[in-house]
Amino acid sequence: MSEELHSVRLVVNGMSHDLRVPARRLLSDALRHDVGLTGTHVGCEHGVCGACTILVDGRPTRACLMFAVSAVDTEITTVEGLTNPDGSLGPVQQAFAECHGLQCGFCTPGFLTTITAGLRENPQPTHEEARDMIAGNLCRCTGYQNIVRSVERAAELARDGSGETPPGPPEQHPGQLEHEDRSHDAATTGLGG
Repeated sequence: MSEELHSVRLVVNGMSHDLRVPARRLLSDALRHDVGLTGTHVGCEHGVCGACTILVDGRPTRACLMFAVSAVDTEITTVEGLTNPDGSLGPVQQAFAECHGLQCGFCTPGFLTTITAGLRENPQPTHEEARDMIAGNLCRCTGYQNIVRSVERAAELARDGSGETPPGPPEQHPGQLEHEDRSHDAATTGLGG
């Protein structure tokens, strides 16, 4: 027996997508498989890791805990929707690139959306508030130091209103490796490509 399909219209990154999905289709799966936006990563599938975090009506939401049929009449923003209107990196994305806030990149889309919402709520976080802002997302390879620096840098960029990198190389932090240009493999991290 085939599963009943439901017609849903999802508004993702300002574009409408008409889908037919089973009632039990997770929003994370609908975004990845039906809409074709693979920046929303699926990690634990229990809402713990934060890799699938998207914005629903501007609020961070675990896409693996929400059904696609529940997302009708909402505005969804995925990592792909965080760029500036001209296609350049948004301030949070730019800060991650400057501060080396990623290594493998799997958790990065969830961090980018979480921080974007966090900075809207608290545009000038203290160091402790920056740490708290990312506390609900897990990263297995960075040690979080550069992610916290990225939050602080993103707040600076947003305050400046430029969203652009200041001239000169990014600051080198103790123990940090020299920057390696890997822009060719960054497509699914939300940092370009």
